[in-house]
Amino acid sequence: MKIVPVPRATLGRLPLYLNFLRKLSPEKVPYISATTISKELKLGEVQVRKDLASVSGAGKPRLGYSTEELIQNLEDCLGYNELTDAVLVGAGKLGGALLRYEGFERFGVRIAAAFDKNEQAFNSETKPPIMPMSQFEDFCKKNNIRIGIITVVEESAQEICNQMIRCGITAIWNFAPCKLKVPEGIHVQNENLALSLAHLSNQLSRRKTED
Repeated sequence: MKIVPVPRATLGRLPLYLNFLRKLSPEKVPYISATTISKELKLGEVQVRKDLASVSGAGKPRLGYSTEELIQNLEDCLGYNELTDAVLVGAGKLGGALLRYEGFERFGVRIAAAFDKNEQAFNSETKPPIMPMSQFEDFCKKNNIRIGIITVVEESAQEICNQMIRCGITAIWNFAPCKLKVPEGIHVQNENLALSLAHLSNQLSRRKTED
């Protein structure tokens, strides 16, 4: 089977399919159709077919996709079968919440260490350990870190981003409410929590108005 390059927009939807399929029992649901997936996730059927075709072909006529094989193909495409180490900078309230979350490894990512400039945050006995920024560069290079998570204040985000890039990090998950300037080849995923909450509030207000 020839797998075509997966567009970025498609990659953003693949975890949705995988999360849904993982809740099914391959014994009880050995095959599943793109139609069923699109209805359950409230997505366009044509879009779902295109997305799945990019990682698992067209499926079998009248049967659909083997649930077990589709899960495997999605995991392989997303790299979930091999853990990738990441580092987090900013072990405050938000960073601490991310460090305590145990679900990242299910999606192929493990936070290997956290870093902070506040001495009171340092703790070498936690998993992952919280270390001083003075050890950041050495740790990243020794462990070949390629993913960085930024949970610092807006004023410090660009500086941390630059430092990550100098250490060889090529993918950044940014929680600071600002747009980072990065060179070509560096991937940034922005998570503006305030903006997301404002969007939800706006949608709620519009629904009340319509009602």
